[in-house]
Amino acid sequence: METITVIDTTNNAQVNVDKVLYTGKVKTTGGREGASKSADGRLDVNLSTPGGPGNGTNPEQLFAAGWSACFIGAMRRNAAGLQIPIPNDTTVEAEIDLATTGEGSSLAFSLQARLHVYLPGLTTEQAKTVVAAAHQTCPYSKATRGNINVHIGVSV
Repeated sequence: METITVIDTTNNAQVNVDKVLYTGKVKTTGGREGASKSADGRLDVNLSTPGGPGNGTNPEQLFAAGWSACFIGAMRRNAAGLQIPIPNDTTVEAEIDLATTGEGSSLAFSLQARLHVYLPGLTTEQAKTVVAAAHQTCPYSKATRGNINVHIGVSV
């Protein structure tokens, strides 16, 4: 099989990487009505179009799961440095919208997101501090910053 590079964005973001910690490798076949399987076999899911027939998940749900899990990790890491205890029952509910603008040949698809962070037992100021720090360090937050609409709500 011949490999042709169509778009190479290596270092396009001007980010220097010192060390790769992990690479998630997933192969998808069939698009939104297909399946995705990770190289290590830990992820093996059927895909379905949102609202359509089928019982599979969809890219928006997978993105929501990844971002919410990563955001909790970022909160824990930042909170430790700030000496703020993160409650064991902390949750992040992520909502990812698949949206459109325009019609016909000018139809464009995009995403937007809402994160609902629940930090029971913290003060409002502690929660805001931890969430703001996490939003600066979470790789998903960094990847979406300036690219999609994002709203983060915090409850204590």
